[in-house]
Amino acid sequence: MRSPLIRRLAALSMVLAAIVTPAAAPAPARAAGYETIGGDGSSWSQGAMTQWLSDVANTMNMTVNYPGNGSTMGRQLYAAGGVDFAVSEIPYGVKDNGAADVPPTASHPFKYLPIVAGGTAFMYHLDSGGKRITNLRLDDTTLVKIFTGGLAYWDAPEIKAENPAIALPHKQIVPVVRSDGSGTTAQLTTWFDTEPALSGMWAAFCQAHGRALDGGKCGTTSFYPTASGFQSLSGSIGVSGYVASDPGEGAITYVEYSYAHNKHFPVAKVLNKSGYYIAPDALNVAVALTSVQIDDQLLQHLQGVYESRDARAYPLSSYSYMIVPTSTKSPFTADKGHTLGDFVQYFLCQGQQHVDKLGYSPLPYNLVASGLNVAKSIPGANVTTTPSSCANPTVAADGGNKLAEIAPQPAACDKQGASQCGPEGAAPAGGASGGSTGGASGGSGTTTGTAAGSTGGTGGKAAGGTTAGSTGGSKSGAASGGAGTTGGTTGAAAGGTGGTTGGTTGGAVGGTGGTAGGSGADPDTGAAVDSGGSTGGTGGGSQPVADPMVIGSGISGGFQTALMVLAVVLLLLMIAVPPILARRLARGPDRGDS
Repeated sequence: MRSPLIRRLAALSMVLAAIVTPAAAPAPARAAGYETIGGDGSSWSQGAMTQWLSDVANTMNMTVNYPGNGSTMGRQLYAAGGVDFAVSEIPYGVKDNGAADVPPTASHPFKYLPIVAGGTAFMYHLDSGGKRITNLRLDDTTLVKIFTGGLAYWDAPEIKAENPAIALPHKQIVPVVRSDGSGTTAQLTTWFDTEPALSGMWAAFCQAHGRALDGGKCGTTSFYPTASGFQSLSGSIGVSGYVASDPGEGAITYVEYSYAHNKHFPVAKVLNKSGYYIAPDALNVAVALTSVQIDDQLLQHLQGVYESRDARAYPLSSYSYMIVPTSTKSPFTADKGHTLGDFVQYFLCQGQQHVDKLGYSPLPYNLVASGLNVAKSIPGANVTTTPSSCANPTVAADGGNKLAEIAPQPAACDKQGASQCGPEGAAPAGGASGGSTGGASGGSGTTTGTAAGSTGGTGGKAAGGTTAGSTGGSKSGAASGGAGTTGGTTGAAAGGTGGTTGGTTGGAVGGTGGTAGGSGADPDTGAAVDSGGSTGGTGGGSQPVADPMVIGSGISGGFQTALMVLAVVLLLLMIAVPPILARRLARGPDRGDS
C-alpha cells in the first residue's frame, strides 16, 4: 500500500488539477430562443442603446444590432423593410421643407414606444486665460442668434450680459450643426419654431438659406440649413468630436447631454421660464417632463415643457421613441418578436436604472406602463413584466416620479441677474464655501458651489439620483444625504464621513471625505479648483463614466485581484507538487507500509 503521505499528495494534485482546469460555462438561460434582430435610427439615444445591447448580450446571450445612423435614416429603413425596428425623436408624417415621410401603416404597421428621456444640450469649447470656461449661461434668444449666425464673437454684449463673472475672449463663434437627417436637429428646430420669441429669427434664417416658409414659419426640420461660417458634420459623434478637438476651440453644438458628459466637456446652462439657468441633468429633465403632453399614440407635445415655470426644469427635455412592428410582414417574424419583446422589457425596467450615469434620464411610471402595453402588440412577444414588478428607478408607490420629487431647487447664484455660479468644483464669484460631489456605488457627482457667503444646505436622499441643499450647492449622484456644515453637503451612503471646511465627497461604502479642499485645476475641464471643494473617499466619490460608444462589462477590481493571487498560488503548487510526488514514489514504500 502507498503511504499516507503519497495518498495525500496524489489527492491534492487531483484537486488542484480540477480547480485549475476550466470547466465549460453553462449556456445562458433561454439562449437558444433568441433570434438576432437589427434596427437603426437615433444617435441621440445611441449611448443608452449601446449600453443596453451590451447588457443583454452579456446576461441573456441576445444579439441586437444598432449602428445609430440618425432618426431620418432609421425611419426610412423601417418603411422600406430594411430593419426590424427603428428609433427616432420625431414621428412619421412631420412636414419638413414642404415634404413629409409617409407612415408605412399598410406595408409595415407599427406603434411608437418610448425608450429613454434626456436633454438636448449645448456643448461648447471655450478657453480664457489658458483655462477652460465651464460655467457658461445662455438664454433662448442668445441661442437662436448663435445658431442663425446672428452673433459673431463670444464677447458679444448679449453673452457678456448673461455671464458677468466670466472674462469672455474675443473668439469667433463657430456653430456646429448636423449635416445628416437628425432627430436632435428636429428637437432644436421645433423649439426655435414654436417659441414666439424665437420663431421670427428662425424663419428669417430659413428663408435666407433656401427654405420655403409655410404661413410665415420655417417649421421643424431634420436637416439643418447650410450656412456660411458653420461646421456641418454627420452624427452626434461627429459634431461632439469636433467641439472636443483642439481645432474646435470657439465651437458650440447641440447634442444629447450624454455625449458632452462622457467626453468631460461642459454644456451651457439654459435659462428657463422661472428665471433660472439650468443644466440638463437627469433630475432637471425629469422635472421638466412632468409638463409634457402625451397623446394616444404616446407621442410627445413639448410646449408645456418649454414653458414650464418650475425653477428646476430644463427647457429642452424630451423622449426618444422606438418604432416597433405590429405584424410579421418581412423581414419581421414571431421569433424576432420574442427577442424584441424581451429586449423592450429589459430596457423599460432594469435598463433605466443607470441611464443617468450615461447622461440620460429614466422614463417615468406612466410611460413605462404604456410601453409595456405597446410591447404586447409585437407579434411573438411574451410580455410578463408589470409596472409594479418593473425595476425602473422612477416608479413610486403612488405612481409619481421619484426623481422629480427629490430634485433640488437651483442654487441662488443660478438666478438670472448680477450673480453667477462659479466653475464646477470652484467657489462661485464672491462666494466662500464650495459645493460637494458624491456617488452611490461610485456614481459621478456634479456640483455648483454655494452663493456668496452662504452656508451649505442639507442633503436629501436619492436612489442613485441627485441630492442637494436648498441654499447650498446642488449635486448629483448621492445616495443618502446628510446635513452640511460649512459649504456643500454630505452624501455618504454607508459609513462615509464628510469634511469640515469646503465641500465633501460622499463614499458609496466606507468612503471618507477630505478636510479642506486644495487648490489646483480640473484635469478634464481646466477649471480652477480652490479650497471650496474637496474630494474624498477610498470607496466612493466621483468616477468617470465610460464613453457610450465603448462600453463593456468587467470583473470588479477587488474580486479580480483575488482571482489573480489564487491563480498564482495554484500555479506554484502545480509546479512544486509533481516533483515531490515523483521523488517520493521513486523511494519505494515506507517502512511502516504493509
